[in-house]
Amino acid sequence: MSAGAVFSYVSAEQRIAADHPLRRIRAMTDGALKELSPELDRLYASGGRPSIAPEKLLRALLLQVLYSRRSERLLTEEMNYNLLFRWFVGLEMDDAVWDVTVFTKNRERLLAGEISQKFFQAVVKQARGAGC
Repeated sequence: MSAGAVFSYVSAEQRIAADHPLRRIRAMTDGALKELSPELDRLYASGGRPSIAPEKLLRALLLQVLYSRRSERLLTEEMNYNLLFRWFVGLEMDDAVWDVTVFTKNRERLLAGEISQKFFQAVVKQARGAGC
């Protein structure tokens, strides 16, 4: 029985096709997140348990909508093995995927504020500007 390769010299960035539609969407989310950066910085807790970075959470929620994942449990499970999803969200290969309960609680807090609505509006604005 073969153990397989332990290391890879090919990054997730290199494995995603240059013309994959998520590349354009990721560029739009980068722009939206940069625009919202001051507001996102205020969401980070200075103490207590670490939460999911709002940028990653917003990207994951966007994937859930784009790929019609019916539950957060399925989404987080798929992020464990789907290289495209990990790349889009910003998870490295060795990063642990969040517990679904933590994901749900963080999502609830994020959606209770205005930041998620501003994020999606900024992405749509960029998409319209790009002729999408």
